[in-house]
Amino acid sequence: MIRRSRTLVVMSPHVLILGGTTEARELAAALASRPGVRVTTSLAGRVSRPGTVDGEVRVGGFGGAEGLAAWLREHRVDAVVDATHPFATGITANTARAAAATGVPAVVLRRPGWSAGPGDRWHEAASLTDAADRLPGLGRRVFLTTGRGGLAAFAHLTGLHFLLRSVDPPEPPMPPDTRVLLARGPFTVEEETVLLREHRIDVLVTKDSGGGATAAKLTAARELGLPVVVVRRPPLPQGVTAVPDVAGVLARLGS
Repeated sequence: MIRRSRTLVVMSPHVLILGGTTEARELAAALASRPGVRVTTSLAGRVSRPGTVDGEVRVGGFGGAEGLAAWLREHRVDAVVDATHPFATGITANTARAAAATGVPAVVLRRPGWSAGPGDRWHEAASLTDAADRLPGLGRRVFLTTGRGGLAAFAHLTGLHFLLRSVDPPEPPMPPDTRVLLARGPFTVEEETVLLREHRIDVLVTKDSGGGATAAKLTAARELGLPVVVVRRPPLPQGVTAVPDVAGVLARLGS
């Protein structure tokens, strides 16, 4: 936003961050520390106890691409950064449409995905449904770390035991034999190894969220020789490219 006076023009750029990730919090802190920059982080509200975020915070959806476009205009946003989870495809698509409709520059922040290394026993799946189809042949005791939003894809699996870890309690439908572990990361390799052993886990299921904050379970599974079903990321909308880190976003914003 530009405030004019008789003597000078004061620039107060307003950046909207669509957050919920570690990188979103890091970006908010970096921008909030810059004089004259106003930063607002929008959280979807799916987690009841989100971490501390620098700058202004709003909670809740916008009402699709049109609602987001209206919010960008009303609040005079100069740039929007989609720093949501790599699997939040709807938000990313709405951001692209809202940015095109308003002319507000948009940047997508996506940390790089994981890559299998020596000793990994990965089975790549195209979707949660594909992951569920692969499980019966890989083990009976499953550590499910795909989040509480996609449990319906596994609800029909009656012959398996699931250990589900989530920040907030999940809602049905879910597999009938499910034990819920409420916990917030990050977790160390040692902690993940102890968990896998104590619960006698046979197979791990995870989304390719990337980053180091949630990678410890992959290392623990490798060291224990466990198979891992990795759900691949959905593609970005056509014409949308991603920046891999906070430094890249700051460079794009000219900060």
